[in-house]
Amino acid sequence: MTDETCQWPGWREAARSALYGPGGFYLRPEGPVGHFRTSVHASPLFAAAVAALLRRTADELGSGDLAFVDMGAGRGELAAGVLAALPADFPVRAYAVEKAARPEGLDDRIAWVAEPPAGVQGLLFANEWLDNVPVDVAEADEDGVPRLVLVGPDGCERLGPPVTGADAAWLDRWWPLKEPGSRAEIGRPRDEEWARAASTLRAGLAVAVDYAHTAGSRPPFGTLTGFREGREVRPVPDGSCDLTAHVALDACALPGAELTTQREALRTLGVSGTRPPLSLASTDPAAYVRALSQAGEAAELTAHGGLGDFGWLLQRVPGAAGAAGA
Repeated sequence: MTDETCQWPGWREAARSALYGPGGFYLRPEGPVGHFRTSVHASPLFAAAVAALLRRTADELGSGDLAFVDMGAGRGELAAGVLAALPADFPVRAYAVEKAARPEGLDDRIAWVAEPPAGVQGLLFANEWLDNVPVDVAEADEDGVPRLVLVGPDGCERLGPPVTGADAAWLDRWWPLKEPGSRAEIGRPRDEEWARAASTLRAGLAVAVDYAHTAGSRPPFGTLTGFREGREVRPVPDGSCDLTAHVALDACALPGAELTTQREALRTLGVSGTRPPLSLASTDPAAYVRALSQAGEAAELTAHGGLGDFGWLLQRVPGAAGAAGA
């Protein structure tokens, strides 16, 4: 490997180092919430809905030890919110799967682990995890040949060698590039990571929630971007910003999976933006204000053009007593 090659890796290698290497973006003390807002941070209604899905899954499993596994847990906000939404005596073991150090003050009932536990049954939930699994980027050259996009430490790019092997096969199957200048994120590593995570369940339901697209609606120039302090920025693999790209969720799906939107999934779990009746304002003003606030939060979680458009991949795991789903 030449010095020039070392300075110009593909985006997968560059993003892995920038996000998870020494001093990486996701290992910073402030965590993701210091830079962007997810559904978990938008409203406690989201964690309550996930708790409802966990209870539904538990009912369908029937008996046995129950686990809630939070993939890409950030600072444990979702796991803590789910436990808070459950009855105090609800029998569940919560796991937060995260590369960063355990935050101070986190509920002692949450096990902080680097990998999902193997052989458990219950609900594995990955909220905005797959979009941060690093992937390479391909671009069709002037002859229409997909080539690996190489990137320098300042974010400048250039075309590298043709995409070959398993990555080329993935592009042909899931995101073919035909026009010069068209781009794609090669999602094969995400497919593999999702299959690996889902396989840790011996029974139950695995759910991935993310920015997503499916065949027929792939963005022609890809979606790779950066975020810093709540603002979208140019993607630079130097650890100063988040590096994210939307997920080809249909490629991740294993047999028996269901794809839907967050809007539809949350509605089946009791979250809607319906405003309370105005009559409640006169009979119980405090209750009206609370209900109105919740309706506003629910509307944000299910909004068209916003969080409601997120994709939900619900993966039924063989061994479950029933077909758990939202």
